[in-house]
Amino acid sequence: MTKAELIAAVAEKTELSKKDSEKAVVCMIETIMGVVSAGEKVTFTGFGSFEAVHRAERNGINPSTGEKIVIPAKKIPKFKAGKYFKELCE
Repeated sequence: MTKAELIAAVAEKTELSKKDSEKAVVCMIETIMGVVSAGEKVTFTGFGSFEAVHRAERNGINPSTGEKIVIPAKKIPKFKAGKYFKELCE
């Protein structure tokens, strides 16, 4: 499903205009990204949670040259599905 398809589905289910649905979807996505990038966790009971996790520094290999490199530590976003969501996917 693309973002446009999601907006259309939200508009259909909520009986809002596509323009209003787009505002809601975009605002929700931007809010989740902002909160997670600030280091906080966003949880939707039954659906899942979004959070930033620390990935430690590690060794890697440059595929073009075969040279060993050090990949620096960084934070990455992570989604963990909730119980209800997992059950739906079974």
